[in-house]
Amino acid sequence: MAEGLIRIVLDILKPHEPTLPHFAKFLSELGGVEGVNVTLMEIDKETENIKVTMQGNDLNYEEITEAIEQYGGSIHSVDEVVAGRTMVEEVTTPQD
Repeated sequence: MAEGLIRIVLDILKPHEPTLPHFAKFLSELGGVEGVNVTLMEIDKETENIKVTMQGNDLNYEEITEAIEQYGGSIHSVDEVVAGRTMVEEVTTPQD
């Protein structure tokens, strides 16, 4: 059963290379990763801004950060983190 980080959502700036399919496959091969979703948010002449959602068992944030930097990327923000043994989805309340 999973313990530790089980989902992390990152806003990343990366160069055009590697391509998104290659980058997603590379990240999916990291320890504890069960799945990776990469969404292109914005593109310009030299870079791509992407949203990366990673899910798995006991994700290693430091290893993920090093892998992203190895490919010339940088993390702009950590947009969501789920930790523990089970996924907890946000609930809409009347105040929302």
